[in-house]
Amino acid sequence: MITMKFSVRPGQGEPSGFDLGDIYCEGDSGTAKSVGHIPDQGMMIYLSITLLLDSLRELITGERKVISFTGSDTSFRLDFKRDKKGFVSVSAQGELIGKSSLEDLAYAALRPTQELAEGNLLHLPAGDPVRSDYLSAVQEIRAKLA
Repeated sequence: MITMKFSVRPGQGEPSGFDLGDIYCEGDSGTAKSVGHIPDQGMMIYLSITLLLDSLRELITGERKVISFTGSDTSFRLDFKRDKKGFVSVSAQGELIGKSSLEDLAYAALRPTQELAEGNLLHLPAGDPVRSDYLSAVQEIRAKLA
């Protein structure tokens, strides 16, 4: 099982679609997190989550079997590899974090995405294109899971 958490870093002034934040990913075999590295691996969190959801959608639809996700403006990377039975191995820096069914992995990403949307994303200006892209990515991946 894989668990993900997303956060926005405090003290950045007025909310912006380019706010920095972090990703935390934990599985049965390990953990990967963007916080606490030198150099810093924080990322533009809303853009990164949108990119992550778009990448996972390609796994769900079968367009790709291997995805390397790198957050926006960071070197933080997660690798996803789907096997023939629909299970996905998640790794970081060549180390296995864990394995999950494709559906469970998608929901592991959607839960914190929704939490961030209900909290921090609502503070972005309504016309911010990052906000609409984020919400669009959520709708697209939900549609593929239905």
